[in-house]
Amino acid sequence: MLEAEQHAVEPLRHLFDVSRRDLFKLLGAGLVVGVVAPGALAQESGRAQSESNLPNDLASWLHIGGDGKVTVFTGKVEMGQNIRTSLTQQVAEELHAPLASITLTMGDTDLTPFDLGTFGSRTTPQMGTRLRSVAASAREVLIDLAAQHWKVDRGTLSAQNGAVVNGHGGKSISFGELTQGQKLVKIAAGDPAVTSPAQWRVAGTAVGKVDGKAFVTGAHQYTSDITRPGMLHGKVFRPAAFNAKLLSVDAKKAEKLPGVTVVRDGDFIGVAAHHPDAAQQALEALEVKTQAPPQISEADLFDSLRKNLGIETRGGFGGRGGNETGSVQTAMAPAAKTLSQTYTVAYIQHAPLEPRSAVAEWQGDKLTVWTGTQRPFAVRDELAAAFHISLDHVRVKVPDTGSAYGGKHTGECAVEAARLAKAAGKPVEVVWTREEEFTWAYFRPAGVIDVKSGLAADGALVAWEFHNYNSGPSAIDTPYHVPNKKIEFHPSKNPPLRQGSYRGLAATANHFARESHMDELAALAGMDPLQFRLKNITDPRLRAAFEVAAQKFGWGKQAATPERGFGIAGGFEKNGYLATCAEVAIDRARGQVSIVRVVESFDCGAVVNPNGLKNQIEGSIVQGLGGALFEAIHFDNGRVLNPHFKDYRVPRFRDVPKIEVELIDRKDVAPAGAGETPLMGLAPAVAGAIFSATGIRLRGLPLMAKPLELKG
Repeated sequence: MLEAEQHAVEPLRHLFDVSRRDLFKLLGAGLVVGVVAPGALAQESGRAQSESNLPNDLASWLHIGGDGKVTVFTGKVEMGQNIRTSLTQQVAEELHAPLASITLTMGDTDLTPFDLGTFGSRTTPQMGTRLRSVAASAREVLIDLAAQHWKVDRGTLSAQNGAVVNGHGGKSISFGELTQGQKLVKIAAGDPAVTSPAQWRVAGTAVGKVDGKAFVTGAHQYTSDITRPGMLHGKVFRPAAFNAKLLSVDAKKAEKLPGVTVVRDGDFIGVAAHHPDAAQQALEALEVKTQAPPQISEADLFDSLRKNLGIETRGGFGGRGGNETGSVQTAMAPAAKTLSQTYTVAYIQHAPLEPRSAVAEWQGDKLTVWTGTQRPFAVRDELAAAFHISLDHVRVKVPDTGSAYGGKHTGECAVEAARLAKAAGKPVEVVWTREEEFTWAYFRPAGVIDVKSGLAADGALVAWEFHNYNSGPSAIDTPYHVPNKKIEFHPSKNPPLRQGSYRGLAATANHFARESHMDELAALAGMDPLQFRLKNITDPRLRAAFEVAAQKFGWGKQAATPERGFGIAGGFEKNGYLATCAEVAIDRARGQVSIVRVVESFDCGAVVNPNGLKNQIEGSIVQGLGGALFEAIHFDNGRVLNPHFKDYRVPRFRDVPKIEVELIDRKDVAPAGAGETPLMGLAPAVAGAIFSATGIRLRGLPLMAKPLELKG
């Protein structure tokens, strides 16, 4: 399964009069693809788009105004991960321009080159690399222009601080004076060398967040802050259960309300009014009858996932190693010790601080939508399909958004706002409530994972068999040395909840199962959990991550007690190596657990911004607390039972432990992304810590679905 497929989420479609299939009949799929091209960052999707399809003219990526201000264009979007800052640093590094002179235009489908989306920790390795190359090319073109201007050998010139300087004559001319605001249409010959991380002067430093003041003062405008002249507010009818069919609609009462527009189109029913309260009143005045079929409930979830497999069983997941090496069956027979266990993970919600919202405005047959999405070009495609218009009649703009965590790949809210705006003849804003976000968005997939293993007498792994049902194949392979292994992912058919991308995809589930099983094997072998892992590691970077974390944590210096436990876990994903140590406190009277201290080491190659990276890691740990300890979506017969924060437990300030981050800055290795991998070590480390204190082995996430049953 390709990475882009793992991130793909089926949109929550409204069945308007003409379906998406009909759109392709009308426009021709070739036209859609053709307009989408150049398919920037083909490596990001893994799809068969070639590098030659990318725009190679500098003007598509970078513009220098007559005043020297630099505008950089990227289809990536800012969701709080601070890529606006790290990408700006990388451009400044190569262009040799002041950081403050550079502005990024992000996620605007009319202005930025096509981009598959902001996901998969790909921004730093892919877009960062591209923009560094673009900036280096622009720098060389500017030097050429200066050489022509002065009629001197370009070898005597250099770019410094937004200007080209003649080292011999002492002359200087600014970038703005050179370009006069015209497009940089030239392309530098060959691929100009980019600066080695060891020589970085701007990249690699702890630059503060670009536009940080606007966020802390409230000046920044999120989608829900945007207003347009005459703008109305929309609400959309939702049935009481998933998969419900619409039987009848009586809208007479709603239509009599002043200033209210009621829209019925296929299975879509919505209202628009001058104020959100008026729209809500109109929505409640609708009399709608629906009927839902019986559906799988939470109590039957894991049996259902294991039994209802998709037609295609995907063992060939790609990634590190194949799906089968040697013979597990043959190796298990003479193994000194064997172990077989099952681990589970629950459905959880992304719980973004900013729920979905969109503002839609029609001008004739052209549509502009402001919305917070990770995939602006995919949302443009959704809108064009829904309204049977060509892609060049749709513009999607993404303001910097209040988090997504993989949960904003689709454009359902944008489609709803656009449908209401088309009917009302005015701009319309739709902002989902928390209940809508927790019910009608999608979820991190639940999963069941079976692990079987064998050890030699000295504690060496000799056999490893790993089956993941439904949650996904990310990081499913083991980073430990095992001569005989079989690893498979089994997608489930028709899972009970709408599921899709989540920060780290299934890597969190697979790390939890694998590292928990490694902990159990260590106990079975009578070995220390760290020493057992080190014995079975051959990758020096993974070994270094464990050793750095263990040293900082003081692993092994303090023995576990019935009230205090210690755990360790680690792994590899998205070219990042991590190790996490956790200390937990046990409230034996209440059977409760609190996390006291977490130390995490992380190696993602050369560090672009150490403060930004530490923030990412600390944020991952805090978010990981929820999935590890208490987050779970409860559902029954097509209905979500806990669709509000009062019922869905997320980490609170009092839950946050002391967090210490150790960065392993590998300036000899290209930078990798860091948005996901730091999340993955916490849950198994905490599970190991609980076991060390209590002897209780918890094999399901969340770990504290119920209080611990302690003896004595």
